[in-house]
Amino acid sequence: MDIIEPLKSFVRVFETKSFSIPAREARTSQPTISRQIAALEARLGARLFARSTRALTPTEAGVEFYAQARRVLETLAEAEASVAKSNAGVVGILRLACPVAFGRLHVVPRLGRFMRRHPDVKLDLVLSDQFVDLVEDGIDLSIRVGEVKSPDLIAQRIGETRRVALAAPDYLAQRSTPQTPRDLAAHDCIVYTRLATGTRWHFGGPGGPYEVEVDGRFRANNSEAVREAILAGLGIGVVPVWLLADETERARLQTVLADYEPARLPINAVYPSRRFVPHKVRAMVEFLGAEFRLDPLLSSYRA
Repeated sequence: MDIIEPLKSFVRVFETKSFSIPAREARTSQPTISRQIAALEARLGARLFARSTRALTPTEAGVEFYAQARRVLETLAEAEASVAKSNAGVVGILRLACPVAFGRLHVVPRLGRFMRRHPDVKLDLVLSDQFVDLVEDGIDLSIRVGEVKSPDLIAQRIGETRRVALAAPDYLAQRSTPQTPRDLAAHDCIVYTRLATGTRWHFGGPGGPYEVEVDGRFRANNSEAVREAILAGLGIGVVPVWLLADETERARLQTVLADYEPARLPINAVYPSRRFVPHKVRAMVEFLGAEFRLDPLLSSYRA
């Protein structure tokens, strides 16, 4: 076992380019991690990192050793899991990341049921509209709304979000109501800058699919801000139906382009590409998939 902990430390130092982050994760000190790496280098007879006051850079030997070290640790985890009872494997700390509004509205309210079902799991929730680096940030599982194109990640579809174009009545009274997606060129459109398609909005409707370039005076990288901007009458926005499901808020807005549905987006459970998926990750993916499947706001389900 004397080699396992240094291997784990080496992998996290390589991924984070830091001694302090792995030390914090392992609840130990930075000098301890540094000594583990030094002992590993002595054992291998090779320098794994080039150290300076400003940077920690893997050497060529370090890059080559990293791939082998990860494979060893994954094989070990797989071997341990193979002899554990299936339910006994649903243990440990699960670091879960998801967008701020989606997490607040549709993940956190469901987590009590998951935790009662799996009392040996502790949850560490990371809410951010940025796409976190799962490996570098030590994230076990991420929930993402939209397509996932990274070849280094496994994406499992667990839901679907319909979207709708909305505006405040006061805004429409001043600017008129668009009749087709092409009319949006004459309007202030509220742009969510983290949308994969950027300022190109996609609709389906009479005559086939539409793709329009939009612009406006207000942009935001946070869906909560987009919602508030629509409510404040700053323009027309396209948002998931679950973001404004509250009837009080919806009553303050007007649906536009009702005959032209914005393109739907998948809801994906995303985790690092590896042969072994921890039981705690698999359990959360299955749990959220089952929950979303019966929610009309998060799937094609109709009661």
